[in-house]
Amino acid sequence: MKAYINSFRLRTLPLSMSGIILGTFLSPNVIRWEVFLFAILTVLCLQILTNLCNELGDARRGTDTEQSGRVAYSLQQGLITEEGLKRCIYIFSVLAAIMGTILVWLTFGTLFCTESYVFLALGAAAIVAAITYTLGSHAYGYHGFGDVSVFLFFGLLSVIGAYYLQCRTWNWMIIAPACTVGLLSVGVLNLNNIRDMSNDVEHGKFTLASYLGVKAAKYMQSVIVLIAPLFMLVIPIYSSLLALPVMACHVRYLWKHNGSDLDKYMPIIVFTTLLLSIFASIEWCVFVK
Repeated sequence: MKAYINSFRLRTLPLSMSGIILGTFLSPNVIRWEVFLFAILTVLCLQILTNLCNELGDARRGTDTEQSGRVAYSLQQGLITEEGLKRCIYIFSVLAAIMGTILVWLTFGTLFCTESYVFLALGAAAIVAAITYTLGSHAYGYHGFGDVSVFLFFGLLSVIGAYYLQCRTWNWMIIAPACTVGLLSVGVLNLNNIRDMSNDVEHGKFTLASYLGVKAAKYMQSVIVLIAPLFMLVIPIYSSLLALPVMACHVRYLWKHNGSDLDKYMPIIVFTTLLLSIFASIEWCVFVK
């Protein structure tokens, strides 16, 4: 069981919850806690599904070999079998579909209305995106589109979707905090891809970072993490500025280190994004809402 939990990559889960937390508590309505709960469960299932599919896809191509400063995941260590990982992928695909369906039913009271159809379709698209990230002959994560997918699903869809599920109305201002979470999520993926660039290219995995090269990818990373908190000022939410010193330290560290040394800052960005979402939610609920 420990090997499977390792494959869930638990340290990535706080990042996936950030958008749901922020979108939920920015809603002008009274929080519907059952909707919030199932939104969290749905996104956690999707994140774990993405991680499992990523491990299987990379293992088949030999991408996740043990590297300097890093240990290969459970499948390539021989701690779990490919069949066992496939069963786990199937389980989390079904769980994501069930949680998402319950979420839609709780929100709209029926599965048979236009809004329900839209969110069910978005949920299905999220499941397909999770599976095809590194699986299949046309895995988009191997052709530089992973960053776009992360921004759309774990940024825009997560925040805007959670907001709409709570209040069932639209507000253009919600795009700004969605960009904050989306850009920081891209920052986590981009840092991962800078770290693994040499190994990825060797195994035919061409991420946006590898297309750009190390120097340009580091410039991109610097811009992303420094401007992301500033989008929150549009609302305005000022607690997001607390993230800037952390991101400034990250940028300084980024330009002095390479390879596996960059792994140190990945959990820092993840938990900073989560804390930013929590502090922003508190500020909104206490001083604005």
